[in-house]
Amino acid sequence: MAKSIAAGMTKNFLGHSPEWYKLTIIGFLVLNPLVLLALGAEQGGYIVGWMLVVEFIFTLAMALKCYPLLPGGLLAIEAMFMKLSSPAMVKHEVEQGLEVILLLVFMVAGIYFMQKLLLFVFTKILLNVKSKTVLGFLFCLISAVLSAFLDALTVTAVIITVAVGFYGIYHKAASGKPAHDDHDHSEDHEVDELHRSDLDQFRSFLRSLMMHALVGTALGGVCTLVGEPQNLIIGERAGWNFIEFFLRMAPVTLPVLVIGLCTCVLLEKTGLFGYGTKLPKKVRTILEDFDREATAARDFREKASLLVQVIVAVWLVIGLMFHMAPVGLIGLSVIVLLTSFTGISEESQIGKAFEEALPFTALLVVFFAIVAVIAEQDLFGGVIRYVLSLEGSERIAGFYIANGLLSAISDNVFVGTVYISEIEKALNNGTISRDVFDLMAVAINTGTNIPSVATPNGQAAFLFLLTSAIAPLIRLSYMRMVIMALPYTVIMSITGFIAVVTILEPATQMMYDKGLIEHHSTHTLKLETHDKVSH
Repeated sequence: MAKSIAAGMTKNFLGHSPEWYKLTIIGFLVLNPLVLLALGAEQGGYIVGWMLVVEFIFTLAMALKCYPLLPGGLLAIEAMFMKLSSPAMVKHEVEQGLEVILLLVFMVAGIYFMQKLLLFVFTKILLNVKSKTVLGFLFCLISAVLSAFLDALTVTAVIITVAVGFYGIYHKAASGKPAHDDHDHSEDHEVDELHRSDLDQFRSFLRSLMMHALVGTALGGVCTLVGEPQNLIIGERAGWNFIEFFLRMAPVTLPVLVIGLCTCVLLEKTGLFGYGTKLPKKVRTILEDFDREATAARDFREKASLLVQVIVAVWLVIGLMFHMAPVGLIGLSVIVLLTSFTGISEESQIGKAFEEALPFTALLVVFFAIVAVIAEQDLFGGVIRYVLSLEGSERIAGFYIANGLLSAISDNVFVGTVYISEIEKALNNGTISRDVFDLMAVAINTGTNIPSVATPNGQAAFLFLLTSAIAPLIRLSYMRMVIMALPYTVIMSITGFIAVVTILEPATQMMYDKGLIEHHSTHTLKLETHDKVSH
C-alpha cells in the first residue's frame, strides 16, 4: 500500500513533465536549504538568492515542459520558509504591481470579447497585403504605435487573440471539419497528412509575425509616459508631463525605433533567425474562404455586435490615452459594455474570457515573490553602487548598461523602480545635480526597456506570450523566443547605447536652449518617502 501511494505521488508530481525535469526541480529544492545551512544566513542568503533567480529562469525556459507556475511556486514557497524574504515583502511587491495584475485580469478578458472585430480587421490586413516583408513591418509598426499610447500587455493580448483566431480557422479546416463545428486546435491527430507541412509553415509564419509585433511593443512602449509601467514611475519621480517625457526620451528612442523597423525589414528579406516564412497558399485560400463565408453569413445581430465592438474599442483607446482610470478598471468597463450589448448574459460565457489570463496572473505573483527575494537580499546593490561610483558620461552609459543587463534577467519594472529610487536619494543628498539626474533617468528608462527584449524575463508582454495558449500551438519555446529576439536585442541595444553616449546630452542641451524643455531645480522633485523597496 505504502509503495503504491509513493509511486502515485511520484507520478503525480508535476504531472506529465519528463522525469529528468522532475528530478531537476527536486534537486533545486533540496540543494537550496543545504547551501544556506552550509554558508550561514548572511552570506548564504545572497548566494542562494542568486541560485533561486537562475532556477526560476530555468523554469521559464522550460515552460513547454511544465507551466512555470508549479515549479516556480514551489521555489517561491521554499524561499519564504528559508526567510530569504517575507510574506509582507511579497505583499508589498504585489501592491506595487497591482495595476499590472488588474490589467491582466480584466483587460485581457475584455480583449477576448473583441475577438470578432480583431479577427475581422486583421484578416483583411493579412489577405490584402501580399508581401510578407510589408506585413511584418506593419505588425511591428502598428504594435509600436499602439504601445506608445496604450500599454504593451494590452497590445500583446490583441495579437494573441488574432493569432489564436487565425490558427483555429486553419487547424479546423486542416482537420476536415466544417467552420461551425467544435474543435480542439491543440491536438494534431486529426490533421490530414496533406496539410501537415503547410501547418508547420503556418506556425513559422505566425511565430515571425508575433515576434515582430512583440518587439514593436517594446519600440513604442519606451517612447511615452504611459507606454510601460516603469515609464510612469520614472516620469512621476522626475516631475515630467507627457510631452516632456517624450522629448527627453526622443534622442534615444527615435533612433532605436527607426533602426528597429529597419531590422524588421532586414530579417524578413534575409530569412535569418527564423523569419521570412511566407503564408502557404492553401492557408491563404482557407482564410479567404472563411472571410467570404463569414461575410455572407453575418446577420443583423452580428453586424450590431461588430458596431458595438468598434465603439467600445474607441472608448478603450481614449480611456487609455488620457489615463482616465487605472488600466484594469478600463478593462473591466470594456467587459461590462461588450457583454451588455453583444448578447452575452450567462456566467459560463463570461468565464471563458478569464481562462487565458488567470494562470499568468498567478505566475506573475510568484514572480513578485522572486523579486522580493532580490530586494531583500540586495542582489543588485553591488551593481548600483558601482555605477554610482563612475564619473561623467561613463556614469550615464553605466546606468544604461547595468539596467539592460539586469532587466534581461529580472523584471524591468522592478529594476527601473530600484534605480530611479537610488538616483533620487543621490540627488536629495547632493551627490549629483538635477541635470545629471535627468540624464540618468533617461538612461534608466531606455536601459530597462530596450535591452530587456533579450529574454521573456525582462518584459511582462514577452512572458505573457510565452505562457499563453498560442505559444505551444505555434511551437514558440523560451529558447526559440531568445534566438528570434537576438538580432533585435543586439542592434537595438547598441543603437541605444550609442545614442545615450553621443546624442543624449547635446540634444538635451539643445532642447534647453530652444525652450522645448525646462531646467528643473533640485526641489521640483516629488519628495515623498520612497522607502517601500528597501535595500
